[in-house]
Amino acid sequence: MASIRLDNVTKRFGPITALSGVSFDVADGEFFAILGPPGAGKTTTLRTIVGLEAPDEGDVYLDDDRVTEVWPGDRDISIVFQNLALYPDKSVYNNLAFPLKQRKVPKAEVRQRVDSVARTLHIEHLLDRKPAKLSGGERQRVALGRAIVRDPKAYLFDEPISALDALLRLEMRAELKRLQRDLRRTLVYVTHDQVEAMSMADRILILREGVVQQIAPPEDIYHRPANRFVATVVGSPPMNFIPATASRRNGTVTVEHANFSVSAPASELRASLDNGECWIGVRPEDVHIELEGDSGIPASVYVTEPLGGETVVDLAVDDRVVKALAPPTLALAQDQRVRARLDPKRLHVFSDEGNAVLSAAGGDLFQLAVKS
Repeated sequence: MASIRLDNVTKRFGPITALSGVSFDVADGEFFAILGPPGAGKTTTLRTIVGLEAPDEGDVYLDDDRVTEVWPGDRDISIVFQNLALYPDKSVYNNLAFPLKQRKVPKAEVRQRVDSVARTLHIEHLLDRKPAKLSGGERQRVALGRAIVRDPKAYLFDEPISALDALLRLEMRAELKRLQRDLRRTLVYVTHDQVEAMSMADRILILREGVVQQIAPPEDIYHRPANRFVATVVGSPPMNFIPATASRRNGTVTVEHANFSVSAPASELRASLDNGECWIGVRPEDVHIELEGDSGIPASVYVTEPLGGETVVDLAVDDRVVKALAPPTLALAQDQRVRARLDPKRLHVFSDEGNAVLSAAGGDLFQLAVKS
């Protein structure tokens, strides 16, 4: 096994800066995900780790050894690309055996290691077939097997299951998590799919235009996002943002909206918050719809989106749309007047620049008052 570290890595392609001062470490045996939209620099990060790209600045370390100038083949890292890159003219057996034959491993050991990996991935009955005769999920398993059979120090995966249908992706997520646990190897997994990152990773790095936004375990990313971008990337539907005005007085931060206000101790501020414009963030599952009473914010039903197990409800609150999740049994009509109750234990406050300054994260940080 191995740990991986990038130290202030910058990579440019002409006038484009793909990575800007990227630093992070992956612990020995950790499942580490890199999440971000297309063009964030995710694949460039993987290619830099494996040695296919040389950084313009900064260094790459494997364990405590600097490998910035080490040839890719000498880093003992396997990478699975998005397009899988199987040899179409070779059988499954020969695809799996190829990296071992390149290293001149004895034939008996090649057979033993290929058979072992095939059993682990449940593809032993496919060894005589060629890739064209395999389903998408079977080809995926062969690509995984070719990476595993080498028994490298670490594995890198570049959106390996993005081309599969939803059911196969669900199956392969469970398979990858099981494999990583059983193999006890360091795994760096690149994806633009938040569900993949949240469900599999021990920690997640959020990347935007080559700049690290946050590195944390999935639950911290979700409940304590570092900024509005992170809060938008993680969560479906994404977090609601409601404009408000902040003020500080006598050790208390008060955030005012036309229909409600929230307050918190100024000592809990995570970053500076000057008086003025800010944003209140609340996730759709923390907006509760009430048909009667006066404990919530006045709202009207704009549109509903039934999804079977739940309904996404767009609520008109003043001139903004706030999304809420409701049970499918709640009958709502368009333009119906309702009340939207925000869970104060799940609120966030972001500065006008987008940085998170207060996050309740399940605690009693905020006091919420609805205006009559």
